[in-house]
Amino acid sequence: MKTMICKELGGACSKEFKGETFEEIAEQSKQHGMEMFRSQDAEHLEAMVEMQKLMQDSAAMSEWFFKKKEEFDALPDN
Repeated sequence: MKTMICKELGGACSKEFKGETFEEIAEQSKQHGMEMFRSQDAEHLEAMVEMQKLMQDSAAMSEWFFKKKEEFDALPDN
């Protein structure tokens, strides 16, 4: 099991996500983002704008995802 925080995934807080795979953590981050959108959390909304800009370029988004997966893979198990 590994841990990443919201900020490491482009978010705005230190909420922890734990999982055996990067995909598990990414899904938790996505759910958290939806919760923060529903609550209109200003810091997370700013972070979402930045992520939306990144998503406009599929190559840049793929590179971001690949780098985050590499970061996850390099983390020690906890």
